[in-house]
This record gives sequence, C-alpha cells and structure tokens, in this order.
Amino acid sequence: MADLLIELVSEEIPARMQAGASRDLARLVEVALTTLGVWTKSSNVTGMCASRHLLAYANDISVFQPDRIIEKRGPRADAPDTAVNGFLNSAGIDRSALIEEDTPKGRFFFARSEIKGREVVPLLVPAITELLNHFPWPKSQRWGRGKFRWVRPLHRINLLFDGKPMSGKLDLGGGADIQFGATSCGHYFEAPDDIDLSGITSLDDVKMRFRNAFVMIDPEERHITALSGAQALADSKLCKVNEAHHGSYLTDIEGLIEWPTPLMGQIEKRFMALPPELLQSTIVTHQKYITLSEADGSFSRYFIVLSNRLPDAARDEVIIAGNQRVLRARLADAEFFWQLDQARSLESYLSSLLEVTFYKGLGTLHDKALRMEALAIEIAPYVASVDPKTAARAARLAKADLVTGLVGEFPELQGIIGGYYAVASGEEQIVSDAITTHYCPQGPADDLPATATAMVVSLADKIDTLVGFFGIGAKPTGSKDPFALRRAALGVIRIIVDGQVTLPLATVLQTAAKGYGFAVVEADLLPFIRDRLRGYLRDQQMRHDVVAAALADVDGDDVCLMAARAAALAMFLGASDGDGLMACWRRVSSILSAEEKKAKTVIAASFDPALFNETEQVLFARLSAMADNQASIDIQLGELGALRSPIDVFFEKIVVNDDDPEIRLNRLGLLATVREKMLAVADFSKIEG
Repeated sequence: MADLLIELVSEEIPARMQAGASRDLARLVEVALTTLGVWTKSSNVTGMCASRHLLAYANDISVFQPDRIIEKRGPRADAPDTAVNGFLNSAGIDRSALIEEDTPKGRFFFARSEIKGREVVPLLVPAITELLNHFPWPKSQRWGRGKFRWVRPLHRINLLFDGKPMSGKLDLGGGADIQFGATSCGHYFEAPDDIDLSGITSLDDVKMRFRNAFVMIDPEERHITALSGAQALADSKLCKVNEAHHGSYLTDIEGLIEWPTPLMGQIEKRFMALPPELLQSTIVTHQKYITLSEADGSFSRYFIVLSNRLPDAARDEVIIAGNQRVLRARLADAEFFWQLDQARSLESYLSSLLEVTFYKGLGTLHDKALRMEALAIEIAPYVASVDPKTAARAARLAKADLVTGLVGEFPELQGIIGGYYAVASGEEQIVSDAITTHYCPQGPADDLPATATAMVVSLADKIDTLVGFFGIGAKPTGSKDPFALRRAALGVIRIIVDGQVTLPLATVLQTAAKGYGFAVVEADLLPFIRDRLRGYLRDQQMRHDVVAAALADVDGDDVCLMAARAAALAMFLGASDGDGLMACWRRVSSILSAEEKKAKTVIAASFDPALFNETEQVLFARLSAMADNQASIDIQLGELGALRSPIDVFFEKIVVNDDDPEIRLNRLGLLATVREKMLAVADFSKIEG
C-alpha cells in the first residue's frame, strides 16, 4: 500500500470556487484510482484548497493492479462455423480455448483470458493528466498560446506516489507544458522559498510542511484560526462576531488568505448614523471585513480585518490604517447617496420607473408597480388584519428605491433602503415594514415577510412576475431558470402555507393576467405552482407517496388547503386507525381489481340494500352517514377512521364471492362504494407499503 499526493499551484483561485474544487478533485481522484483497480477498502482521499494551492491526498492505494479475468461472450454453441471463426479471430484464440456455458438465453461460446495486474505507477500519470484536462471548473480560462483550461494560470503540478516524485508532464498546447515535480511554494512574503514535498509520509506531514512555510492548506484549520482570533479581539471590546460570519461570509474571506492574522479597526463615529444594513453591506460584501455586535445586539463601530501576514506591531498599524482609509472612502460614498436620496420623497421616484424596462414585453417597472398595487387590493381581504388601502400604498412604493443612487451602488439593499426612505418621507411604519421585507422569502431558509401587509405585497410581486414571464413563454426548462421563477413560486407557497392564507389562487392569477393584457393565464402556471408545492412538502420530510395521494386533485388552487390535506393525511396514516384502514384498503382494492380484470369492466358503486344481511347493513349505514367531500379534511379522515371496524367485521363474517351471483355482485358494489368514498378524500392507491 502507498499514498498518492497531487497538488496544483496556480494564481489565486476565487474563494467561492475553492470548496467545490476540493470536493471535485477528491472525487475525481477516487474515480480514477477505482477505474485502475487500485482503490481498496481502506483507501481514503481528502481534498484541500488555499488561495493558490489545490490538493488531494489519497492513502492506502494498492501498488499493483489485481489480476483480472476478461470474459467475452461469442455466438451460440450451434452457430455456423463462419460465425465461430470470426469470433475466434476477434478474440485472438484457438477453438480449443473456447468455453461453452448455459445462459438464460441459451448455450453460448465464451472466451476467457487472464490479465496480470501491472504496477500502478506508470498508469497514474495518464490517469491524472486525463483528470486535469476534464476538471469541472464553473469558469476557466486559457493563457498564452495554450489550449489547456484552468481557473487561473497554472504554474506547478506536484505528483508523488509513496513519497516519491513521478515523472511526466501536462501538455498545455502551443508548445508549452508543465513538468510534474515535488516542489511547492510557501507564503508570498513570509516564506518565499520552495517547499520540498519529497518523502511525505502522511496528510499530517503535508499540512506541517505547508504550515512551516506559513500556508494553512486545511480550510477547517484556517476557519478555526480566523474565527477564534476574531472572537478573542471582539471579547477585548466586550463585543461578539456577528453570527452571519460563522458561515459563508467568513469562508469567502478566509479563501483570500493563506495565514490569517485578525486585526481590529474602527468605523468613524459619523458613519454610525448610517443604517446597520448599509454598514454591513459595505464592510462585508464590498470590503471583506468581519463586523461585530455590541453586547446589546447593536451594530459595533469596531470591525476586524484578516491580514495575510504574520503579526508585527508596526506593520499591523499600517495595515489597519490603510484599511480604515479605504473603508472611510467607501462609507463616505454611501453617506453621500444616503443624504442625496432623502432630499426627495420616495414617491417622487415613481416617475423615474417609467424609464426602466421590467422586461421586454412586460412593460416598465412603473407598470409593474401599478399592477402590484391592483393585486394587493385584491389579495388583502384574504389576509387577516390587512387594510387594502395600506397594502396598495406599500405595493405602489415597493419598487421606487430601485432608481435611487444608494440602491444603484448597493443593489443588494433594494427594499431595505426603500423602507428607510418611506419613513423619512412620512409614510406609515406599516408601509415601511412592508417595503423592507417584500422580497422575502428569497430561499427555503429565508424568513417570511415581517408583517401581514408585507405578505400581501410580496405575494403581489411574485404572482405578477410569475404570470408575466409565463405569459410571454419564458418558463423554466430543465435546470435553467434565469428569472428565478421556481424561487418565486416557492415564495408564494411558503407565504400561503406558513402564513395560513386561504387564497383563491386561480382568480388572483387571472387578475394578474388582465393587468398585463393577457386574455387568460398561461395553462402551465397553476400546475407549475402545484408541482413546487409537492417539492416543498417533501422538503418538510413528508413522504412522497402521502404527498401524491393528498394532491391527486389536479384542479385544486387552494394551496393552503392542499398543504393542510397532506399534513392531515400524513398524521392520520401514522396513527393506528390510518394503518388499519390502509390494510382494509389494500384488501378492498385487491378484490375489486381481481374481479374487474376478470370481468374486463369497472365495478360500479351501486347495490340493493334489500339484499344486505345484518353485517352488511352496519357497513352500509356507516357509509351513508359519512360527510361529503365539502367537509374539512379532519372530519373526512375521522369518518374514514370510523370505517375500519365495520370493514374488518365485514371481512370476518362475509364471503364476497357468494354462490348467488346477485348477492356476489351486490357485495362487490358495496366494496366499490368503500373505494369511492376513500378516493374522494385522497388517492390511497398511491400510498406505498
């Protein structure tokens, strides 16, 4: 057994691509070694990435390929000699080497040959070269005259097996190549000398050699070092690192550096009057710093820079001063637009929306604002405690901030800035709150809009978008969804379901279509939303068969009711009555299916009560007393649960296949009625097990 190391040294890899590149390299190395037949049960591969280094380390790799037996099936044993001779020539064997064996398709000739395993070292170079030529970067580039593509210009390729460098090269095209070696590079400034990787014995050994050259190749180590250092500095000011930084924010910042050294800076006092969301966006998104919170949760004036140098008091002061100077300029720009925008009322920006196209064929953003206003008036009565006039006002102003200077500079703050400007313009706080969160939810983990009025505005926005794009034929296809229509549909579903909004969706969609001048709603839109509902319910850990059974009614448009039906059905089937009723369903449907197959016709749910005995009368009475399908799902399921006992008694005491054909058909009609009643509640045929 031996270990394999592959390391690629390039110019800086974008931080957002590093984690995916680590996973892809490790996966592809495992696939390549498995294909060669040298991946063992104890093998393992780890991928790691720093700004200039992409590495995979695989351990316990077999040094030799195992012996293999190659089997090739030939013609039938009774085939003509010409066919047999042709097979012998293609296999390169004599007729005496043929083997005859029986198969499910008859008796055939087989040719078997044993291939001795080879030493793996000569096979690794072409396998790794193939891997590099087809590496799945989201974006890649060529440089010089070469045809080889990589995320950034590639400088070195280190390939070692059992601690020994392997000879070979990668052809870049255009007469250029990179020879495989065993020499990496350390930190730009702190350890500019090369790192000798020869003789490595383990992944820990690799990490140590890089660490000695001030490169933390392990992303987890960089994360722990950066976060603990940042928290220690925050503690010194009685602050804490904002929770948002514990995830992707900090990962993106860490991807820019090889040796994290946290340093603390300060925001000038005058800028603390800016909204915290604006400070956060400026400091994190644009400057890649870490923000802090005070003990009371308010935004702190302190921030943390992750330096890519070793600690040095004099140099650290220069680094902090330089970053504070850059941040001051950026915040001054934000302050300028913040003050300039508020010289006008938010409503005054509406006229500027006339100059901005929403999308070709869908009018301007001003048209969208008016459509949202009309939709908000229609939706508001279905959401508790919402004043239609207030919702209409919020919907009318919701997009006004898109043409302000500040949102032009910080587009990620759309809506949020509009909420601040609404307050400054004298609008009601409820209008401001609706504008602020009307884009929510923007994903499965995002919060719902903050207020009921905001929910109305958000629904108006998303429904208008869905109807518009579907109306011009710009529907999602396969994995392509350039206008995020799946996300918009999921947002509509989450607001309706989580907010318990009973909304006649088909009617609202038709109103939205009229706003565009469409005669009707595009036929695929409502099924598209129902399909997103199925996915949403499955994401809530609901069984797929239960979802299919509850949503079998393809004509429904009450999303809240459909979700409630699915939840109630899931709970019912998890209880003893539901489990017992499913056993009854399987027996009823099995008997009816068998009889219908023999008769080649569907058995009607009709019968003559005069032919019932006492046991059948009990089941008939229970069926007759059942609520119709207009009752609540809980009532309907409760009625079904009450069917279990009389059905059990029916099968204990009644022989369905009676000798008298009239009685037999009458009993089948009674069972068909049971099936009909159950299917009126849910399609139980879709329940598995």
